[in-house]
Amino acid sequence: MSGLLSLPVLSLPALAAELVMYTRNGCPFCVRFEREVAPVYAKTPEGKAAPLRRIELPAGGFRGERLLEPVIATPTFVLMEGGQEVGRITGYLNDDMFWGLLGRLVAVIEISDKVQRSGAQTQ
Repeated sequence: MSGLLSLPVLSLPALAAELVMYTRNGCPFCVRFEREVAPVYAKTPEGKAAPLRRIELPAGGFRGERLLEPVIATPTFVLMEGGQEVGRITGYLNDDMFWGLLGRLVAVIEISDKVQRSGAQTQ
């Protein structure tokens, strides 16, 4: 898994939205995700709404003040918007389950964007 970032979430500039994947070498479910989802992720509406960024999970997990709770398992997918956690998926079983759960998370940020845009139109 070369090329993985090992920086905490807070050290990078906040994107509008991103999906942060906490991964670890030797994680078989991470490998399965990389094989089944990662090759197409960026081409999907979800991937365009929340680009994927990988972080190597350190021993003992990761606690961040912008996370709703510590990350202790891999893979964990944390949807971040404006540098704050919106929601997460802990674990990976298969691509159908992943896309279903991710669709619900991404819908939250899309609804938030629509509310902000409609609020901006009324001002």
